[in-house]
Amino acid sequence: MTWRWGIFGAARIARALVPAIRAAGGQVHMIGARDPHRARAFADEHGIPLAGTYDDLLQEPTLDAVYVPLPNDAHLPWATRALQAGKHALVEKPLTLDAHQARQLADTAQSTDRLCLEAFAYRFTPHIEETLRLVHAGELGDVRAVHGAFGFPLDRPDDFRWDPTKGGGALYDVGCYPVNVTRLLLGEPSSVTAQARLTERGVDVGLSGVLTYPDALATISCGFDWAGPTQALHVTGTHGTLTLTDAYDSNPGRPVTLTVNGEVRNLPAENGYTRMVQHFQAAGRGETPLRYTPQDAVAQARVLDALLHSVRTSTPVRLSPDA
Repeated sequence: MTWRWGIFGAARIARALVPAIRAAGGQVHMIGARDPHRARAFADEHGIPLAGTYDDLLQEPTLDAVYVPLPNDAHLPWATRALQAGKHALVEKPLTLDAHQARQLADTAQSTDRLCLEAFAYRFTPHIEETLRLVHAGELGDVRAVHGAFGFPLDRPDDFRWDPTKGGGALYDVGCYPVNVTRLLLGEPSSVTAQARLTERGVDVGLSGVLTYPDALATISCGFDWAGPTQALHVTGTHGTLTLTDAYDSNPGRPVTLTVNGEVRNLPAENGYTRMVQHFQAAGRGETPLRYTPQDAVAQARVLDALLHSVRTSTPVRLSPDA
């Protein structure tokens, strides 16, 4: 069965999913936007049959799934309505603005019996899958330290990521990636601490944090005012080290370099968006369990909440394992 997809919004990130959905065997059937004329122009440019408003998209009965790449504050309301309309929802990271909202969305997915996936496409790339395999197989011994960094120069002053009311900030946009990969490697931290450089409106233009584990420490750094794009991951264990370039790139344009104990390995540059959509569709057809559940997104949100709380209070924040 060919899945029919609808996309909320005609933003830049939506353009990455159109070819990915098609390469995964799906059909981009409709685009919805606040301005229906903009939606029609986007649809004509990309060969999409239907165009309309967000409400039109929700009411289209032929859609199996939607992709929600809207500003962060719009994820919860539109993903909720999509699930309630009987559509599976692939929602850009961060899934919501906090853990309470993430639980609401997880509950809605459960009650509607629809899939909801936080769209961390990087998790489906060969270089991340191989990194996780090596670490979990014990190739580095017991992990003692993880460092992840993701930043770039955000030079568009009208970008929503500078707006605190829309869920702006470097942690939500790029710092969430090293947090996420740390959780994939080590599980949930027992406590976190963080400091940030804030704009006058209170948006974190740069943030660094420490995630504490019983036998390891993980550091994360992110920023919107770095000299150039930086994506780094370094893992140190009792028996070796691992370094990854372009760590969080979901569609690298060249092979990704993985260095393990000094040995350089080049991994294929495959499209994580396509692989994510393939998995999501297979899970929706009942062919495989969803690899990352809404409950995982709730746990991710709890760590982001704790890091931001630590920034506001200048104190460490403990995370309860049964929260």
